[in-house]
Amino acid sequence: MPTADYRTIPLPDYVEYPVEEMRARAQAFHEHIARRHTVRDFSPRPVPRDIVERCLMAAGTAPNGANHQPWHFAVIGDPAMKHRIRLAAEAEERAFYEGRAGEEWLEALKPLGTDAAKPFLDIAPWLICVFGQRRSRSADGRLRKNYYVPESVSIATGFLIAALHAAGLATLTHTPNPMGFLNQICGRPDSDKPYILLVVGYPAADARIPVHATEKKPLDQIATFF
Repeated sequence: MPTADYRTIPLPDYVEYPVEEMRARAQAFHEHIARRHTVRDFSPRPVPRDIVERCLMAAGTAPNGANHQPWHFAVIGDPAMKHRIRLAAEAEERAFYEGRAGEEWLEALKPLGTDAAKPFLDIAPWLICVFGQRRSRSADGRLRKNYYVPESVSIATGFLIAALHAAGLATLTHTPNPMGFLNQICGRPDSDKPYILLVVGYPAADARIPVHATEKKPLDQIATFF
């Protein structure tokens, strides 16, 4: 039974397309998003802040638990902060590659050619630390518990990566483990959990990607229809 808190408006903005146009748009989007590649070779070329802001606004439209929007994006362009993050991330990565990771995990990473060195954290113009908020304030200032935080943050991050790609930028989802140092550097409370350190910028002119990263599973291996 709806309560007094439940109010509705007519569905805004929805546009229905003829079936053939739907097919064409689905095909065009697949071709567009398939051109997105994770890169580790970034250019230092500056990226205007307003472009990143607009992509973050797109991420903020993502579906989420109870519409609490339990995310915070700490966006770092300051070279000194980026370097602090690099030093902390590389310390964790060295521990990872020197023993924290199991042999199976390290074996899985070999085709990607990764190691503890993360120069892109200094080079790329923007780093976006994606935090999930276990508790956050509502529009009227009330502190409240959030729900489905990992799921909500993951969807919003997907929106953000797609928006940045649509704008013509390259990204890298970097996940040093543990990432608690990001709370300290970004001035976030302990109740915020860092999920991803998203590296954003133009790819370097000589950027390369591993062949392994181009191997995508076919539809019959990622979906089942009933």
